[in-house]
Amino acid sequence: MLSRFIKNISILKKFLFINLIVFIIFGSLTAIYLKGIQPNLINKKTSNHINIINNTIDHIRRLKIQFNKDDIRKFLFSTRFLFQNLDRVMIFDNQFELIGDTDTLDLDPRSFSQRLDIVEMNLQDKDKMSEKKKIILKNKNKSKPFSEIIIDYSKSSNFGKPYTFTQENYDHFLLVTIKNVNDGENNVGYLAISEKANDIRNAINERKIFVFRTALVVAIVILIFSLVLNRYFLKPIKTLVNFTKSIKEKNKQKTNIQTVKNRNDEIGILSNSLDEMTNELNNRINAAENFSTDLVHEIRNPLASLKSASEIISETTDKLQRKKLVDILLHDVERIERLITDYSQMLKDEVAITNEQMKKVDLKLIATSVVDDFNSIHNSKNGIKIQLNSNGSVNYNILGIENRIEQIIANLLDNSISFSRENQTIKVILSEDEKEKNVILSVVDEGEGFKESDTNKIFKRFYSNRPNKFGEHSGLGLNIVKNLVELHNGKISASNNVGQKGAIIEIIFPKV
Repeated sequence: MLSRFIKNISILKKFLFINLIVFIIFGSLTAIYLKGIQPNLINKKTSNHINIINNTIDHIRRLKIQFNKDDIRKFLFSTRFLFQNLDRVMIFDNQFELIGDTDTLDLDPRSFSQRLDIVEMNLQDKDKMSEKKKIILKNKNKSKPFSEIIIDYSKSSNFGKPYTFTQENYDHFLLVTIKNVNDGENNVGYLAISEKANDIRNAINERKIFVFRTALVVAIVILIFSLVLNRYFLKPIKTLVNFTKSIKEKNKQKTNIQTVKNRNDEIGILSNSLDEMTNELNNRINAAENFSTDLVHEIRNPLASLKSASEIISETTDKLQRKKLVDILLHDVERIERLITDYSQMLKDEVAITNEQMKKVDLKLIATSVVDDFNSIHNSKNGIKIQLNSNGSVNYNILGIENRIEQIIANLLDNSISFSRENQTIKVILSEDEKEKNVILSVVDEGEGFKESDTNKIFKRFYSNRPNKFGEHSGLGLNIVKNLVELHNGKISASNNVGQKGAIIEIIFPKV
């Protein structure tokens, strides 16, 4: 149940909840520590009291001191060095009457305040200190004089053992230890030692203040950190979540992530990447939709021609007319086949490109390989010759995908050959722009050139101004070339060969 609750709450609530649990655990441990510290501090002092009481009782027995005021007074004078670190020593007879008091010896009689908080403790003799000391009474509503406390002690099960309690008023924290005195056979009186123990109360108060201040500082730090966490991390993440939800749900009300994108930290980088990825995805979707529309339009034309030709061919008896109709049918079938083949290949290329990595390649070696392949086919077939011109001392290394570079050059040569006549020459020229650090690939043919004033149109899909060999081309070649060039961070342009017949297509690649 708890794990399910934690999973279903926000990050900020999780953070606060975990800190609350940790705070409660440490608070409980601190309370236990503070509760046990006072008895521990008292035990250290009572150990000294017990030693002094036992030594005093030994002296009384050894000197055979009688429990009357005169003998006790003389004894206290003679053994005052035993009590030099104590505030007060009191001796009572067996009838609980005070017969000796170090305060009266100093001629400074003092009485204890009657507003007392009493904490009575049962303590073993020093020889039995290993046995656990136990608090047996705590009474903050009643206060008793020493004589009554000694009477209670004489009747309790603690009789015969040291008995320690505290007396606390507004100014003093007194620690008092009582033990009965016997002569070996009978009880003859009682010995009580009191000592100011304000250091215990001060130590406890200091620890309480320290704990309180620490808890307050920790709470403030957690609060400030929570506000910072919410302001600078959780809110931007929530904005990104809403942004992705709006994309998923195709919500027209777009979430503004511009403020998040302006950040210079990892969240800003993530926001920009997410926005760019979304835009790229939308562009791909729009391109796919537009391409599908264009493809349907392109296929519809040859289909209409096929339909018309097939309807006429069944009715005509003229062999020449029938042959022309058959040629039209073959032409349109080739056109549809080329469209579907190129479209399928383009989709495969887009998928493959995402899985391929660019590396340093030599553009001259790739161009030489493609040119040799084309020469072996077209030079023997229609006399078209392809020349490769380059500077042998120049390095033509670029960052790219080798088979895609081959595809670019091959598509450009296919396009130039479709506009060239027999025995014409097509030049592939490699050059270097040292200033811009670019490699330039130019394909120059001797065809009719471009009739368009805006030559950028030729890179659009299914552009309609095509040569007579219409069925052999889908109108996708130059569009594929343009996409591949842009993938390699290059630029492509087309122009007529000034002063001569033919066209020039120029590609600029960044040089490695």
